Amino acid sequence: MVLLYACAADVRAESAAIPELVTVCAACHGETGLAISHPSSPIIAGIPAQHFEEAVYSYQDGARQCEIEPAMCAAVSNLQEEQIVELADHFSAIPRVDSSELFDNALAEIGEVIHNDRCARCHVHPEDEDAAESLGIPLHGQRSAYLRYALEGYLNGRRTTLAPRMAEAMDGFDDKDIEALLHYYASHRSPE
Repeated sequence: MVLLYACAADVRAESAAIPELVTVCAACHGETGLAISHPSSPIIAGIPAQHFEEAVYSYQDGARQCEIEPAMCAAVSNLQEEQIVELADHFSAIPRVDSSELFDNALAEIGEVIHNDRCARCHVHPEDEDAAESLGIPLHGQRSAYLRYALEGYLNGRRTTLAPRMAEAMDGFDDKDIEALLHYYASHRSPE
C-alpha cells in the first residue's frame, strides 16, 4: 500500500497541470485515477483512452446502469465528446499501478486457468502492446471490489454485456469462478 501512495505522489508531482475537468472523476477515482480513497472504485489510471471513452459513452446511453452507484451516471451525463476525449487522454497517460491487494496463490492459479480459457482473448495485461486494441479493458491489477461488482452484475443481469463474446465467456460462471478470477487479477504485479 505504501508503494501505491508513493506512486500517486509521484504522478501528482509530474503532472504539470491537471485539467479542471478531472474534478468530474476525482471524487471517486482521485486526480491520479488510482482511487486510493475509494477502494470499491476502479483504477482508471493507465486504461487505454479508447476503453475509457467507450465506458463513459455506455453510461451516457444507458448500456451500463448506475443502480448501486448513481454518482457515475450523474458525473458523466453532461460531458461533451471533446471533454470525454480530454479525460480519456489524461487518465490513459498516467502510469497504471496495481491494487497491491492480498491474494491466495491456489485460487490465483485456478483463476489463471479460467482467464486463459475464457477471458484472455479480450482482456490482455495492461503492459501488452495491444492493450488499446483489445476488445476489453485490462483487468490485471484492478480492484477486487470493483471486479466483483462488475462480474456479479453480468451474472445477475444488473449489467448488460456490451459484446456477445462476454455473455458466451461467462456462460456457466458461478461464485467460485469469480472468486478465483479475483485472486488471479489481484496477483498481477506491474514490471518495474
